[in-house]
Amino acid sequence: MKLRNSNLDKLANDDFDVLIIGGGINGASAAAALAGKGAKVGLIDRGDFAGSTSMHSSNLVWGGIKYMESKDFALVRKLCKSRNHLIKNYPSTVEEIRFLTTIGKGFRHRPSYLYAGTWLYWLMGNGFTRIPKLFSPEGIKHAEPIIDTDKAVGGFEYSDAYLHDNDARFVFNFIRHALDYGARVANYVESNGASFENGRWTIQARNVIDGNTFPIRAKVLVNAAGPWVDQHNKLTGQKTEYQHLYSKGIHLIVPQLTDSKRVLAFFADDGRLFFVIPMGNRTCVGTTDTHMDNPEVDVTQDDVDFVLENINKRLMLEKPLTAADIISTRCGVRPLAIKASKGSDRGFLQLSRKHVVDTNPDSAHISIFGGKLTDCLNVGDEIIDEVQRLGVDIPFPDYKWYGEPPEAMRQEFMQQADRMGLDEMTPVTSSEPLSKRLWRRYAAQALDMLEQIREDPSQGELLIEGTEYIRCELRQAHRSEMITKLDDFLRRRAKISLVVPHEQLQHSEGLREACRMLFGDEAETRFNEYFDTAQDITRFTRYATTNVSA
Repeated sequence: MKLRNSNLDKLANDDFDVLIIGGGINGASAAAALAGKGAKVGLIDRGDFAGSTSMHSSNLVWGGIKYMESKDFALVRKLCKSRNHLIKNYPSTVEEIRFLTTIGKGFRHRPSYLYAGTWLYWLMGNGFTRIPKLFSPEGIKHAEPIIDTDKAVGGFEYSDAYLHDNDARFVFNFIRHALDYGARVANYVESNGASFENGRWTIQARNVIDGNTFPIRAKVLVNAAGPWVDQHNKLTGQKTEYQHLYSKGIHLIVPQLTDSKRVLAFFADDGRLFFVIPMGNRTCVGTTDTHMDNPEVDVTQDDVDFVLENINKRLMLEKPLTAADIISTRCGVRPLAIKASKGSDRGFLQLSRKHVVDTNPDSAHISIFGGKLTDCLNVGDEIIDEVQRLGVDIPFPDYKWYGEPPEAMRQEFMQQADRMGLDEMTPVTSSEPLSKRLWRRYAAQALDMLEQIREDPSQGELLIEGTEYIRCELRQAHRSEMITKLDDFLRRRAKISLVVPHEQLQHSEGLREACRMLFGDEAETRFNEYFDTAQDITRFTRYATTNVSA
């Protein structure tokens, strides 16, 4: 808690160029961009970083192929370029992956027509990925025997990308970069409103953990509250050109359905794309698209039934998936940006996930509407431009604020890891060598972790049974990842609670030890707090298993 407490003091006592409300992907990338280029930045989130929409994604980083049908080619081109940029700059995290799409009889387009579209998609992405491929039903069956091709007329395969790790972890790495660049950041701090007087904002902040209130002062206020942007704008009296509609999407995490490293794509009964996505030793299945009136949502039995029914129609499994197979769920809303003048009755199924930066120069206020993981670097760059237009000096305009460390540093890490035999210490439950895992998750900080393991080999031992977490990772999390509640670790810095059954975690001695490392004297309190409040999928049914990648 030292890091958080230190940042709370700075937030209360310093004056900032920019204060960002919200630590999802939009706020995190904006903070990293601004701090990296030398602005004095603060960021608060009323929950944990990536605690809403940004932790409920499909983990896909894609160029928006579905927008080809609506002929939104400018958006597709932009997203494809953004996807390519992420693959190049985060090669350990954002990886190209093949999408095998099966077309059923009676679908509105022939496979050959859609296949031609994938070539256009490939060209709009500058031919950056592997070329598309056309499949007959027999070819699909040969590639993926679990697909039911009895009612298929063909299909195609093309490339996009996905996050090898967790979406929330990807967001936190931007938060970590912002901290490294000097930003003052704190989770569990809410804004109760703000006023703009004499060219400066004063934000009324409240520490959610202890209830203490304090002011934060900044020249520019950026509202990056995700689905709650409209609500915070009402608190500050902002009039904006855009507003949000909400679409709920859920995913089910189930045992691994296929060990191939590709996404299986179908068109669900409602006509939208439906995915089977690899997640280490698990599989993520979804999604739904349900119009909602507000951002507070939960998984319903109808949602579960829809996903299970659609996947069982399209796969030939030894036995159909049932609620008994569900390990965990993802459930969040997509905040869809629309013109405020268009009203709230526009069909959200036709809306894209584009982001919009809405600036009020009279009050030095910026709102970020919509957005998706794929577009995060563009959001950061656009916020820099807007902040500059509002009169804030950017000391290092040419500094590259994103990306993994230089290749020479990665090579140095890998050479050191090889000399000490790190990969030979990889737990048998792991889905990848320790060297690859540590570099992807911690980059330059992984060098210090090698030193910890050299000094004390027990730091390389598995800590939480059924996962991939080793002891030195918990030390790193305690020191530099601002973990305030157990869910911050289990769900967002890691994906443990996504892939390990709730009951198994509750009886894990390794998790209790992890709690002691993270929270000290408060370990038992935090452990009980989590299991008293965390969603247990046993409200649908109970599933137990072991040995997963987390």
